[in-house]
Amino acid sequence: MTALAVENLSIAFEGAKGRFAAVRDVGFAVEKGETFGLIGPSGCGKTTVLRAIAGLNTNWAGSIQVFGQALQPERKITGALRRDIQMVFQDPYSSLHPRHHIRRILGEPLAIQGSTTVEADVLEALRRVGLPSAVAGRYPHQLSGGQRQRVAIARALLRKPKLLLLDEPTSALDVSVQAEILNLLNDLKASEGMTLVLVSHDPGVVAHMCDRAVRMEKGAILRAMTRNDFDAAPSE
Repeated sequence: MTALAVENLSIAFEGAKGRFAAVRDVGFAVEKGETFGLIGPSGCGKTTVLRAIAGLNTNWAGSIQVFGQALQPERKITGALRRDIQMVFQDPYSSLHPRHHIRRILGEPLAIQGSTTVEADVLEALRRVGLPSAVAGRYPHQLSGGQRQRVAIARALLRKPKLLLLDEPTSALDVSVQAEILNLLNDLKASEGMTLVLVSHDPGVVAHMCDRAVRMEKGAILRAMTRNDFDAAPSE
């Protein structure tokens, strides 16, 4: 089953020098349960593609289908599909409210949905990403970078997504912590049955995580890649 199908995706922005084509006729398909990579240098358009799939940028043309449901340009993602698509950002600190403790950051969306098991769900989410329950009472600035990224992953998992989008999830972390987070994501993918789409400029990260990938340059797909191609991919 195809989890994600992108066809003829184009995204443009208005800049000081006029209209700039950030993404040009990008297309790829991701099968259910697969980890798929978008690799390329900074500024090549890979994060712009991810943000369109996540519904964070609705100003696009082309076709995006998630589990057979078509996203619509200029419209926010709503309903069950909004829950099914979650994103983990590059910088875990900027994506967590600095004045809210972790219990509130994780629990507030659940409370809004009317959950009666917020505390138990928050503690279980922390446990699943390898964090002790004491973390619930701390603030983001009291956590290490690796802990903050684990909290960001826990927040995404609380929605029980089918498609998890990862925007450079380890690039802001120390090298010693990167492997821990990547292994955690692989373990969670296996246990939760999720499909992952990973943006990275690091061929080593893609080789560790992905089944297939596409390489982007200047807003377009340069070539498709299989696992046999990853080791030969140049470093950025």
